[in-house]
Amino acid sequence: MNLSRRPLTLALAGALLAAPLTWSSAALAEEPAQVRFSVPAWPGVTVKTALASQLLETLGYEVRQQELGSTITYEALTQGELDAFLAAWLPAQNGMYETTLEKGLIVDLGNNVDGARLGFAVPTYVYEAGVTSAEDLADEEIAEKLGRTVYSIEVGSGMSDTLNEAVENDTYGLADWDLSETSTPGMLSAADAAINREEWIVFAGWTPHWMNIEYDIRYLDDTQDMWGPDGGRSDVKTLVTTDFSESNPNATRLLDQLVFSADDQSAMIRGFSYEEREPEEVALQWLRDNPERVAAFLEGVTTRDGEPAWPVVQQALEIPDA
Repeated sequence: MNLSRRPLTLALAGALLAAPLTWSSAALAEEPAQVRFSVPAWPGVTVKTALASQLLETLGYEVRQQELGSTITYEALTQGELDAFLAAWLPAQNGMYETTLEKGLIVDLGNNVDGARLGFAVPTYVYEAGVTSAEDLADEEIAEKLGRTVYSIEVGSGMSDTLNEAVENDTYGLADWDLSETSTPGMLSAADAAINREEWIVFAGWTPHWMNIEYDIRYLDDTQDMWGPDGGRSDVKTLVTTDFSESNPNATRLLDQLVFSADDQSAMIRGFSYEEREPEEVALQWLRDNPERVAAFLEGVTTRDGEPAWPVVQQALEIPDA
């Protein structure tokens, strides 16, 4: 499957049909030159937005990025103070997403990360020892070997709320378990130490993230959908405001066609968060390493002057032939 190609959303298709079949330079120049992104302080969306920004800037757009939390982001989209958001993680943000969508002020361009999920993670040697489902956590012997402890990130996060609710409801027999809630670095430090000693550990994991590259881990089956529908599978959606989609069909088409695999995103996160490289450097390297994907992102897209996008981007960013 080519992850960069997918059917246009109905809203975007309507906007494109409403536009002239042949966009002239003058018509495109009437598109507002600015694209305003919300960028929460999450490594995946940081690199992903840097990548989108490089493409848009090469096409002649001015890009602005603001570091905002998700709650403020939805409010800013509603107020028309932002144009685009590449990190609508569902179902975790369902309440804010559905409320904003019902107002008719945003357009959902679809999932931009295929394969995202949340769940209980264990080292592969624990999985191969027979701990393959969250149901196994209720087994007394297994619970003892895991120290009756789930390692997690900070209190107040969506994952923390999910785990605390599971303890309260005795989901998977967790009523008498402890939650070690610190931070993402703290949790992963505990996981790293346990894996180096080949000790048993269970922690709150997710993909995309560099943990899936650096650590040999597996996710437990979530038979009760504790982490969300379909065993914790998640969508990471691209949202734009309705006004932006109507006035910027060209830029909207590009944003609609940006889609990555969870492995793509994990590699980007590793480069930025684990290797501590600049997000623009990580994004540019990915663009140069994936010319066919970039060409697909730019299919039917032009510069603001009406030139086909791919040749311009390829030359400007020194991307090899697709």
